[in-house]
Amino acid sequence: MRRLSLATFPQAGTGSAGGIGIVHFGIGAFHRAHQAWYTARAMALAGGDWRIAGVSLRSGDVAAQLNPQDGLYTLVERSAAGATRQVIGAVAEVLVASEDRARVIDRLAAPTTHIASFTVTEKGYCRAPDGRLDRALAEAGFYPLLAEAFARRAAGGAGGLTLISCDNLSGNGEQLARLVGEYLGDGPLGAWFTANCTCPNAMVDRIVPATTDEDRAEVAAASGWRDEGVVVTEPFSQWVIEDRFAGPRPAWERVGAELVGEVAPYETAKLRMLNGAHSALAYLGLLAGHVFVHEAVADPAIAPLVSRLMREEAAPTITPAPGQDLSAYADALLARFANSALRHRLIQIAMDGSQKLPQRWLATLAARQRLGQPSPALLAALAAWLRHLRGENVARWGAVDDPLAPELAAAVRGGDIAGTAQALFAPGGLLPDVWQPGPDELETLAAALA
Repeated sequence: MRRLSLATFPQAGTGSAGGIGIVHFGIGAFHRAHQAWYTARAMALAGGDWRIAGVSLRSGDVAAQLNPQDGLYTLVERSAAGATRQVIGAVAEVLVASEDRARVIDRLAAPTTHIASFTVTEKGYCRAPDGRLDRALAEAGFYPLLAEAFARRAAGGAGGLTLISCDNLSGNGEQLARLVGEYLGDGPLGAWFTANCTCPNAMVDRIVPATTDEDRAEVAAASGWRDEGVVVTEPFSQWVIEDRFAGPRPAWERVGAELVGEVAPYETAKLRMLNGAHSALAYLGLLAGHVFVHEAVADPAIAPLVSRLMREEAAPTITPAPGQDLSAYADALLARFANSALRHRLIQIAMDGSQKLPQRWLATLAARQRLGQPSPALLAALAAWLRHLRGENVARWGAVDDPLAPELAAAVRGGDIAGTAQALFAPGGLLPDVWQPGPDELETLAAALA
């Protein structure tokens, strides 16, 4: 069977015309189902040189998938109504940072490049537990690449870049600006960055499970070509971006992106409701023996907890934007979670809990604690995460996948919940100092872990 490429698909897919205007770090499945999809449709509608040079910071897997296919890949949207497929052509190339460092910097420094974007996951920002930049980790990330490119842009008068974080960090643009500023320091390059670049906050939303061999086989059977870059997603998508750019941008607003003055209400709702519920489904569902999100949300022992977490615990801590209906949002989320056609694996969501849970759970717990309000659903989910760290899912799913796995395992070893809480949540602990459990909360956690 021939492989998908410009030769086998000469019409080249959606949004394949134009030069490169965006460099994207972390070109995994989510980016291809979300930002690249928006960009492809914007180019198809309004034109422009906005194709994407993708950068992989660790593995060369995506480069091996897409480069032989001229950047093309099939995007499959699945729902109860069936599946639709389209070929996306927004990706021009995929560079592996460890192998193509000079080319990555060339792309970032080119005057035709106006945007650098990021889906590197929470751990890719290389933050220490206090939230500041961990410089040792940062040297292996995107920071040195940006610094060299900024120096060339400053010397050559190429102008600044818009840096868009598409990761689940509270105030992601503000955090990115602060961390890049810490890396660059107070000298001329840091001053140039502050004067010429912008880092708008953004909120992204689309559920994208990991692609399976079965997914690839289904596309091959339906299309007649082999596609190693298949991405599967749901019909729903959302992208809210602070309207603060350093230069030109694609016509994203013409294909459904929302350009707003303030992203915070949308971002907070997504982090505390969607992402918070997703992580609760992951840890509670794995302990109950489930594999997929739709199975966990259908479990009568789990569904009420997830609904309460969103409606009664998270939603009251959010100040909505005008017209933002949090009750309707919770209804829509539960319907999306129940999409059995998507087959979103719980173990995928359970990865990197130490990086995700401070903004997904701990911020809500802290807000409710300040109001003197209990959070039984969140504490049940937190207890499930602690059991996950104790190894209760290892027999079926293998070792805990977290950058702090050894330290977390040591923190939960033994039966002393007070000691565990001190190691995890106290100032100087393994997690950011967001929330510390009080006596009643410790008692609840101890009972759940008994």
